[in-house]
Amino acid sequence: MNPSPAKPSFAPIKTRRAFEVICEQIRAQLAAGTLRAGDKLPPERELAVEFQVSRSALREALRSLEVAGIIRNVKGAKGGAFVQTAEPDRIVQAMQDYVHLGDISLNELTEARLAMQDIIVRLACERATEADLADLEAIAERTRKESSVEARYQCAVAYYGVLARATKNRIFGIFVDSLSAILHEFVQGPGYETLQKSLIESRFKLVRFLREKNPDAAAAEMRKHLERVHRHVRKNSKAAKTGLN
Repeated sequence: MNPSPAKPSFAPIKTRRAFEVICEQIRAQLAAGTLRAGDKLPPERELAVEFQVSRSALREALRSLEVAGIIRNVKGAKGGAFVQTAEPDRIVQAMQDYVHLGDISLNELTEARLAMQDIIVRLACERATEADLADLEAIAERTRKESSVEARYQCAVAYYGVLARATKNRIFGIFVDSLSAILHEFVQGPGYETLQKSLIESRFKLVRFLREKNPDAAAAEMRKHLERVHRHVRKNSKAAKTGLN
């Protein structure tokens, strides 16, 4: 029989910004495994007494954790604050927010994509199943039929998502979706032109190299494609800024 899980223990708060320390302690309990997805936190009254803070400070902390996607507050007789399951979409949204607030350049994005995709395609060469490869081919074929920038972008998101899935490492999927979200900021707007024949050819070439389990050829094809995308996006961005489109 497995031993009963340890009960989370919280320390009294002695600080002007009590809600921040409450959040830190709850995050620490998550990191330690004392709190897990699906667990229900004690009632507000009990938590306020244990932390030795006001109910308002506690509620501020719970609201902050809810916005961060760590807990969800459920109303009703059986309600309360529950620890959330992991949601990768929140990481992607946070990355988009970071882009909007900061100033990530196209050069930085391409450099990150080159490094990430080199690892991904090499792992995919080892681990991709025939179902993964068939999905990649189907997306490449669908891309051929699309002409709008947004539709092409969605096909690219799907293609890179399956490629990341083929590594059998879910963390790569989160990274790839985050980088795709940043890319979206560069490949939209009036007058933006899509890559045509070379894009489709590269998609199918990559699948062929993956099927042949040729990591060097697959990595080289991916690098060539991403560098081509970089030049294309830069050209479109410059044209948009100078009013040529």
